[in-house]
Amino acid sequence: MPSNRFWTVLHLAGFTTERIQPQDVRRLLDFNYGVTAVVCRPTRGADEVSPEEFRRARPEFEEPMRHFAPRSLAFLGKRAYAAMMDFRDVPWGSQHKAVGGIATWLLPNPSGLNRSFTLDALVRA
Repeated sequence: MPSNRFWTVLHLAGFTTERIQPQDVRRLLDFNYGVTAVVCRPTRGADEVSPEEFRRARPEFEEPMRHFAPRSLAFLGKRAYAAMMDFRDVPWGSQHKAVGGIATWLLPNPSGLNRSFTLDALVRA
């Protein structure tokens, strides 16, 4: 989707040496990064997933996290993490409550629908 700034932000923030195209998502593994979803079913938007569905998905999400043991997790947006952890409100940045014992971060969603953050603000985050 052209309005999603995810790939541009990854590159500008220094996570990749070049801008990866969405169809080349598996190339993230070359940079020791991965992408996954908390709820593994197709949706048009996160608002189609209820807080209860996020909470129920937590054990299944944490299992591969424990297996692959990444150094950190980053959630794009607050909704999934807050619902999964049963929190009402959470701050941006590093979280005190880790997911599966893994350092957890909340970052603004780079979707073009998120007009609250400029490209520069996303890169800084």
